[in-house]
Amino acid sequence: MPSAREIRRRIRSVRSTSQITKAMEMVSAAKLRRAQNSAVAGRPYADQLLDVVSVLHARAGESEEIHPFLRTRPERRAMLILVTPDRGLTGSLVGNLLRAAQNFLLDHPDPQIIAVGRKGRDFLVRRGRNVVAEFTALGDRPGILDLAPIARIAGEAYTAEEVDQVSVLYGRFVTTTNQAVTTMPLLPIAAPRDEVAEVHYADYLFEPSPAEVLNALLPRYVEVEIYHALLEAIASEHAARMVAMHNATENAKDIVKSLTLTYNKARQAGITKEILEIAGGAEALRAAS
Repeated sequence: MPSAREIRRRIRSVRSTSQITKAMEMVSAAKLRRAQNSAVAGRPYADQLLDVVSVLHARAGESEEIHPFLRTRPERRAMLILVTPDRGLTGSLVGNLLRAAQNFLLDHPDPQIIAVGRKGRDFLVRRGRNVVAEFTALGDRPGILDLAPIARIAGEAYTAEEVDQVSVLYGRFVTTTNQAVTTMPLLPIAAPRDEVAEVHYADYLFEPSPAEVLNALLPRYVEVEIYHALLEAIASEHAARMVAMHNATENAKDIVKSLTLTYNKARQAGITKEILEIAGGAEALRAAS
């Protein structure tokens, strides 16, 4: 059994660690509220933008030249935009994202990859993958202009037919304890929803023509989808870190309780030993006299 002094040292060390994890939990909780509000607020905008794109595509008519982002072709080569945290301490989130990325790589030989976040970048570099661009240290509040280069690289590669599909892999925020690893098709843009165009926007007028507005709006739509995916990923990161740090703090409390019990037993054993030694010495003195 370790000495009482060694056990006291371990108790102090664990308590110090638990204070750190508790502070990180509180910081992540504060950041989560902001990130969650941003992610939830962005969902209606992204959905409404898709509805507008559907209307514009329906109004443009088949006679108009179709935008490259709407063209589908056989999928021979893919591009993946992998969104991961810059830092760890997020429980199983990073591992789940990297496993999903590995499965994507198995299904799509030699894809082009845009790495957003250090964890994903390091994972891909270690495996010698084709990382065409990397974006790190975007922070907790990136602006849509910060992500415009990602949309531009993906759009240019698809338009030039260097790739035949573009997907975004990220952690979608569901609840504080549930972050769903999601692979979202980005390009080509999904077939428009005709029922939306017929029911909700039948009386809308567009100036200039629907085709011109559509061509101007589609690149913006791609930017918004990437931006919304990143907002979801940030909320998922903070939620996962908050839960992980909470669990670490609770585990530290359990360890302190266990060590305290061990310390008390060691202290009691030491006191008992001293009493026995004193009693033995007194008995020896009485026998000698």
